[in-house]
Amino acid sequence: MNILIVRLGALGDLVHAVPAAAALRAAMPDARIDWLVDARHRPFLDLVIGLDRIVTLDGRSVQAWVDVVRRMRQGAYDVALDFQGLMKSAVLARASGARRVAGFSIWHLREKGARPFYSDTDDGAAEGSSSTHVIDKNLRLLRVVGVRSDEVVFPLAEVDSEARSHVGEEPFALINPGAAWPNKRWPPARLAALAEALRTRHDLRSVVLWGPGEEALAEDVVRRADGAAVMTPRTTIADVIALARGAAVMVSGDTGPTHLAAAVGTPLVGIYGPTRPERNGPLLPGDETVSRAAICECHHLRECRRGRMCLLDIEVGEVLAAAERRLVAAERPRV
Repeated sequence: MNILIVRLGALGDLVHAVPAAAALRAAMPDARIDWLVDARHRPFLDLVIGLDRIVTLDGRSVQAWVDVVRRMRQGAYDVALDFQGLMKSAVLARASGARRVAGFSIWHLREKGARPFYSDTDDGAAEGSSSTHVIDKNLRLLRVVGVRSDEVVFPLAEVDSEARSHVGEEPFALINPGAAWPNKRWPPARLAALAEALRTRHDLRSVVLWGPGEEALAEDVVRRADGAAVMTPRTTIADVIALARGAAVMVSGDTGPTHLAAAVGTPLVGIYGPTRPERNGPLLPGDETVSRAAICECHHLRECRRGRMCLLDIEVGEVLAAAERRLVAAERPRV
């Protein structure tokens, strides 16, 4: 069987689709499994073990679409699985020429207009199950091709990383202040205070992660932390994974690096407001979340419409307590 996975972005959503790709490979070892992705996210998929081909959408122009359709049709797909649920992804899945095009039930589509492009849907999903973790939702979609699995596996390659070498071998906490949505960012001053407390109480230095456009944000945390934190150098996706693999704990909002860290088993403290931790949150039993999702009025909105984002209700002591619980849980032997 020839299978096309359609998930163009963003980074965290790509991470959440990997267990579905792994389940397909486990159930169909002889299948051809390709993945359609936005070209800027290809570096992550290059680290996913088990894919046969990565098909990139190289821009937004008409010519880019014509080119990607031509390349998709070379795959002679039996089925295209749309894990995105947008008009754009559904149109591309249909344009792939696959004999079957499968997507989520209409209750779980981000854009309802995508539904007519599917020949098959996961209509067993309940209307009101918005609290289902997105990984479970992705795994459930595989039922349309006869695959039933609840195993969450992330087959990511081991990587070399200069950034990880730069940090050294002493234990460290990984702090990520950035996020694409402004209302997912906990204030730098509070992250700095957290770094100081981790140094004072646990002799744990903090390493501040940053991505494109976030250097000033990371610098602000380090400047306020009075020597308790250092910045990473400029990082690649492979560097983020290597740093996460080495961290004693990571503190971050709901953003791509958080989900990369979850995929490699980093002990996590997630800070949530406009998104729900039960849907997008950490995976390990000991992981902690500090959430204001229950009072947030801006679910899935990039900007706060209240004038004061709900994350400002979260004080340093609450996150510190969560980090300390997570550090203790990580020290316990697994049985």
